[in-house]
Amino acid sequence: MELDEIKKLIELLKETDITELQLEREGSKLKIKREKFLSSFEAFQPVKQPAAASKPVEERAEAAVEEKKLVTIPSPIVGIFHRAPSPEAPPFVEAGSAVKKGQVLCIVEAMKLMNEIESDTDGVISKILVENGQPVEYGEPLFLIEPAL
Repeated sequence: MELDEIKKLIELLKETDITELQLEREGSKLKIKREKFLSSFEAFQPVKQPAAASKPVEERAEAAVEEKKLVTIPSPIVGIFHRAPSPEAPPFVEAGSAVKKGQVLCIVEAMKLMNEIESDTDGVISKILVENGQPVEYGEPLFLIEPAL
């Protein structure tokens, strides 16, 4: 395959939405792959959020006040969320469990390493936000804790 032919193929691809092309001819293989970038107009389009009008304004305000006093425990790494040290063992904590600062809440498995996630504060587990065995992202909220007074 000649260089001029390859250049023509690349130019043709620029004018289309095709992001990958594989070509095999006379024992030669060619693969052209490009990332699809958003145009500046697409990149700045606002994302439409669903209307939250299903709840009265007072209920939404109360929920916001309640969440403000809760401490969020985020995942410090990407991995798999485990509520217990092993499949047969009971979970480290349940919703409603009292916890102390430094107490292990869960394990996030990353690259076959088990990383214990500890509480940042004394308090009570208000909500467990992730299901056992679910993948989690860096910074994803795992627990909501109502801090002790």
